[in-house]
Parts: sequence; structure tokens; C-alpha cells
Amino acid sequence: MEFGLDTFGDVTVGEHGQKLTYAQVIRNVVEQAVLADSLGIDGFGLGEHHRDDFAVSSPEIVLAAIASRTERIKLGTAVTVLSSDDPVRVFERFATLDAVSNGRAEIILGRGSFTESFPLFGFDLTDYERLFEEKADLMVKLLDEGPVTWSGTVRPPLTDQQVYPKTESGRIRTWIGVGGSPESVVRAAQHGLPLVLAIIGGEPVRFAPYVELYQRALKEFEQPEQPVAVHCPGFVAETDEEAVEILWPHARTMLNRIGRERGWPPLSRDRFEIDVRDGAWHVGSPETVAQKVAHTIKHLGIQRFDLKYSAGTLPHEHMIKAISLYGEKVVPRVRELLAQ
Repeated sequence: MEFGLDTFGDVTVGEHGQKLTYAQVIRNVVEQAVLADSLGIDGFGLGEHHRDDFAVSSPEIVLAAIASRTERIKLGTAVTVLSSDDPVRVFERFATLDAVSNGRAEIILGRGSFTESFPLFGFDLTDYERLFEEKADLMVKLLDEGPVTWSGTVRPPLTDQQVYPKTESGRIRTWIGVGGSPESVVRAAQHGLPLVLAIIGGEPVRFAPYVELYQRALKEFEQPEQPVAVHCPGFVAETDEEAVEILWPHARTMLNRIGRERGWPPLSRDRFEIDVRDGAWHVGSPETVAQKVAHTIKHLGIQRFDLKYSAGTLPHEHMIKAISLYGEKVVPRVRELLAQ
């Protein structure tokens, strides 16, 4: 069982409520990852976004900076928006990250939950499905690190083409992240890639059918067994009450902005507390969070749990405390509960 942390590099506020610069947010993310490594946490994932409320648009560069200051933690994305990128460049960047991190690079490929990268890089949203399907097919071929022959409609063809640098292990650990689409689950199985379920709303156990579908599809495609991970939002403080009080105003800022963009109603405090109690949010004291994480793991039968510990304008100091509690208390307690 592996335990990770994810962040999108949310633009946060300082101790007096002032908005931090993008540069300071990125430097804070590096410090958060260094702490996670020192606590023995297994993985650290950075999301890719191209909008003003997130500071990280080039995860690989930030991960390379983290690699220079850490020893063992796996370094990946949450997610790499493959649809608006070039698979060859994605491979080259991560093979380079794999070199400077001594083999710790990971990729989570996804379509992303935001669409700003499509107009930014000149892609048409009407090609949403085709872009990801074709580029995922090419990416799988590149991961074998041999000569690549490929043709499609979304980029020029390749004929017996080598791509460099090669990795020392011969393959970069690569996952496909999905948000709840059965077709995406089946696609991950078809390519023989591990699956990450982004559970950001609703009760986590309702995703059990997706895990079962993935495992059935692997067998039907005659692919070997692969691990399944989940990515869930959360926050840890000394007590349940403190966790909710600290998190609520910052999560509300983030969720209400996204809600205005997507036509959702404003988030009420009551609705938020219901999501904390029964939904995807893993929030509370170390014991409360550990119990909920263990429940999610056992009922889904997964092999990795990633906590998305950042939320809107939540200050760096609170995230540092949450990371410490997660590594020192939550993860050891979850391992005890799973052993029982």
C-alpha cells in the first residue's frame, strides 16, 4: 500500500490575508514536497493548470527542483493534460526528470478537469475525445523506449523513430487518471496502464463498480494485473472542529469560483460538512482521517491513496501542519487499521 500527496499549487494567502505571488507559491510547494519526503510519504503529485488560481503550469520543472532536494519520494503529476500536449515532448521531459531524480519519475495522463489549455495551445474542444485517444495510443508506444512507428490525425506520423533520453529502468511508471467515465476506465485497461480514480465528490465507495469494471477489462484485454489508486481532497488538523474551521473559508473560495464557471449553486456550510462527513473529503483529526482513508481503501480494494491536501487559498503554514500530521500520524494509523 502506497500513500501520496497531491497539490495543484493553488494560489494561497499569507498570514495577513494577502495573496501570495505565483513565485512564492511555487517555492512553498517545493518546501511541502521536501517535508513529505522527510516523513517517508511515498509519492508527491503536481497538477497541471493554465489559469490564474493555480501557480503550476509546468509540473516537470517544479518536480525537478524537488528532485534535487529529496531522496526517495516518487515524483509525478496529477495530471499531465495529454490532450493539449505532444506525447513525444511529454516522454522527453519525464525521461529527463527520471534521470535527475534517479528513477523516481511518474506520469498520470489525463484529459484534465479544466479546458484553458485547449485555446491556449490552439486545440479545438470539439476534438476533445480524439485528441486524448490518439495521443494516449502514441504515448503507450513511446513508453516501450524502442523505435516508434505511429500515424494518426492529431500530429505528424512517426516511422521507426527513436526518442531520447532513454531511462535507466527502461520504462517510466505511467498511470491514466479518470474522473468517473466508464469509457476512460476501459481505455486504461486496454492500454494496460494503472488506474487513478479522481474522487472529488460523493461517497468514495460508490466508485467500487469502476474498480470492478477495470479489473474485468484487464482480463478481457489479456493485460496483466495493475494497481488502482484514488485521489481525494482532504485536510488534517489536531481536532475535527479545527480542521473544518480552518478549511471551510478557503475551500469555499475555490469551489464557489468553479461553481460560478460551471453553473453550480454556492456551497453552503451545511453542504460542506455533509461532504466532510459522508463524501469525498477526508477531513478531520488524524484519527478521523485515518479511519476514513482505511474505509476507502478497504471498500475499493485499492493499492494507493493520494490526499489532495491543498484547497483554494489555504495558507502554506496550515498545509505544512497537515502534511506533518498525515505523515506522522495518519499513514501509520491507516497501516494499523488495514493490518487489523
